[in-house]
Parts: sequence; structure tokens; C-alpha cells
Amino acid sequence: MPLSKSQTPAALDIPQDVDGLLRLAAQSMFDVLARSTEGMMVIDRNHRVVWISDGYKRFLPALGFADEREFVGKRVEDVVPNTQMLQVLENGKPVLVDLLTNKAGTFLVSRLPLRNDAGEVIGALGLVLLDHPETTMQPLIQKFARLQQELEDTRRQLAAQRRPKYTIASFIGTSPAALEVKRQARRVAQTDSTVLLLGETGTGKELMAHAIHSASRRAHRPLVSVNIAAVPETLLEAEFFGVAPGAYTGADRKGRDGKFRLADGGTLFLDEIGDMPLALQSKLLRVLQEQEVEPLGSNTVMRVDVRVIAATSRDLAAMVAAGQFRADLYYRLNVLPIRVPALRERLEDIEALAEALGEDIARRSGMPQKLLSPDAIEWLMQQAWPGNIRELRNTLEQISLMSDDMQLTAAHFQGGAALPATVDSPVVPPQQVAAAPTVTTAQAVAPLPELIEALERDAIARALQATGGNRMAAARLLQISRASLYERLARWPDLEVQLSDNA
Repeated sequence: MPLSKSQTPAALDIPQDVDGLLRLAAQSMFDVLARSTEGMMVIDRNHRVVWISDGYKRFLPALGFADEREFVGKRVEDVVPNTQMLQVLENGKPVLVDLLTNKAGTFLVSRLPLRNDAGEVIGALGLVLLDHPETTMQPLIQKFARLQQELEDTRRQLAAQRRPKYTIASFIGTSPAALEVKRQARRVAQTDSTVLLLGETGTGKELMAHAIHSASRRAHRPLVSVNIAAVPETLLEAEFFGVAPGAYTGADRKGRDGKFRLADGGTLFLDEIGDMPLALQSKLLRVLQEQEVEPLGSNTVMRVDVRVIAATSRDLAAMVAAGQFRADLYYRLNVLPIRVPALRERLEDIEALAEALGEDIARRSGMPQKLLSPDAIEWLMQQAWPGNIRELRNTLEQISLMSDDMQLTAAHFQGGAALPATVDSPVVPPQQVAAAPTVTTAQAVAPLPELIEALERDAIARALQATGGNRMAAARLLQISRASLYERLARWPDLEVQLSDNA
């Protein structure tokens, strides 16, 4: 369209074609940015710095360069620590506002792709909008730092939930069978090969899986556990391999990662592997061989790096012979087999196991730990324990919670949970410990320190009597420190004298 006579002479310098107008706008914007920003940089498609503005040159000394000639021509990742310019080259998407921190300081930056006439990315333009934005944009920087901290805290919490609960030392026992299984666990922990834990139910296979992971090079990565017997067959595939966004009606729009993806870089523990359906066994075999998973409803194959530990109480070899378990999967799982011994094969460990289980029962119940008499230990060692350590724990917990006695004897276990708490209970002579008095009106108004002292003395006397004078055991029963017990015994030395005389 021709220009009107009313237009000013200055307007006549504006290009009339669109391409010329865009070039003028781009040149004007470039000049404005070069003058108003703290610095600018241009890199080519080969990552090399081809130009920097005069403002950018003042950052060179902090980056370790004396002048422009040492900087220009180098690959940007070699001269600018933490640069993200390469991402713009790869995806062609601009980053309008970002924070960059390196040894030159903290900067508010923008990154723009440079394209040719064909629309191809041939380079990138980096702009330093603000130098040291932490002083000029304090609220934004504080919010950014807070969000970063919250993200790190969340990641740590998630990582803590996936950490192993047990180590090899948690497998209690010094019997030959226990020492051998711990030796095997330490050995296989040094490899990335698949481990198959075999053994009866309740022997501690899951504990051993945690122990192997914690002793491996993957200990800092997640340990993900799946009990195959506890997951409905229709959900197992999604549980293992994940679900693509919108794969089926009701599926999460964002998709869902499967256990293999969650365990990437770490260990996946497959408990009760013998219960896995045949249809899913072939897919598991492919993942183990190729280290690739394909989410349900997706056509994308994802690489994973997962070490698998499987466990079963079933006879997999017999299941293979009966056609109930794939032979090829069995051979793939049975690379490093470890047989966890039954409790009846290491009865000499029962005393140590009972002590550890008793401590855990007391901690969970909030009650004092019950001691086991020698005849109680002997009785426990004479049992078959078909349920192994799980059955032992159940028995100890039942008797401990149902009895008021602080020391459990064989009679308590022989009579079961219904056994009266008074069976074989030690009787404290009246000259040693006064019977619990009936509280009268006169006693109720006695000075409180006197009442407290009387109660403490009575409790300590009973604890010493129940433990045969063992101070450490008495302190444990009373849930006080040994030093506190010694301090009180120094006030009442007659307690131990009376106990010795009675013995």
C-alpha cells in the first residue's frame, strides 16, 4: 500500500515488506538486549561459543579466563559450569526465566534457540538478565530455595521408605547353619546376579533379602518388595510393569510406574515367586533377560537396571516337573540359590533369638521385657517349631503378654496362654518386701515423697527377687538405667543384704 503524504519522513525508513520489518525488529531487539542485559552469549550447533557481548566479558576472570580469546571458540559446557544451553539446542524450546549458579555467581538468565530459514535450530542465544538476583529479587529467591528444600526433603523421605530395614547382622545366630547362610549372603551381595531364597515359611527370607541389598553396591538405591501372593492376579501385570496414561477406563491420567521402574538402580524383592501365574512368568522372564519393561497400554520400551531377589517356600523344581512353573524362568531365577535353614536345624540359636524377640516385643507393647529361665530355654529348644521363627515369636509374645510374672519358666509355656500367672512365681518373703498395703485415709494424706520412696523401694525389691539379684536384669525390668538403680541401692543397702540372706 502506498504511503500517504501525511506520514513523517522518519516513517519512510521503515521497511515495507514483512521480511524486512522482521529483520529490523530483530536487529533492534538484539541491540536493546545487548545494552540492557548484563551479558549475552551465542553458541553454534556444535556447542562452540561464537560471540559474547562486552557486558559478558566481565564474568570471564571469575570463570578462569584472562580475555575473550581464551573463551570464544571453546565448547560452552567446558567453559561455563552448570550451563543448560545444550538443552535448548536439543529440544529447540526457549527457557525464558531460569536461575544459574556457578563459580562466577548466581544469575537470572534466559536461553533462546536460533533457527535458520528452514526452521532448523542452528544455535542458541543466552542472556544474563540479572547479576546476583539474590539481592534484587529476594522474595523470589527465598521462595525458590524453600521449594528446593521441600523437594529434597520429600525425596529423602521417599528414599528412607525404600531403605532396607535389616543388615546381615540382623540375622541372629552363631550356629553353623546360621553362619553359613550369612557367609553366602555376603558373597552374593557383591554381585548383581539374581538370587533365589529357598526355605520354609517363617525362616527369615525377607530379612535376608534386605540384608543382601544393604550389603550390595545398590544399598543407596531403592529396595522395592512385592508379595505376589497378596496381589490379585488381574493387577499383577500393572503392579510389575506400570500403566501408561489413559491405558484403560479409570486409569490415572498421569500414568503409574510399576515396581520395576520404582526399583530402577536398586533391588526388587519378589516374595512367594512360586505363586506367580504362568501367563505373567513369560513377561517376567523377558524383563530379566533384556532389562526392559513396557507399561500396560504403551508402545514404549523403557530400560531398567534392577537386581532381582526372589523367595519361595514352595518346591520350584517339583513345580517345573508338574508344569506349574516355567523351566526357563526357574533357571533364570536359580542363579544364586541360598537355602535359609529351618529353626529346628539351628536350635542352639534359640536363646539368642528369644532374647532379641523379647526386646522387640517389649518395645512394641510398651511393657517390661520378660526374662526366660534356663528350663524355659530348654523347653523351647525341645520343640519342633514347624512355623519357625514366626511361630517362636508368636509363642513368646502370647505368653509374655498374658503373664504378670517377670520371669517366664517352662511351666508358663507348657500351660499355654491360659496358664495362671501364679504358677511357679517366686514368692517374696515378707521380711524382704512388704506386701502392697491397702491405702487408708491416713496413708493417703502421708507426704508424697514418702509414698514415692516406699513404692520405689518395693518395686526394686521385687525386681531383684525376680532376677535372682541380677542388677542389670533388674534395671531392665524396671526400665531405668543401671546407674539409677545403683543410686537407689546405695540408699537402701539392706535390700541386697536381705536378698543374699534369703538365697
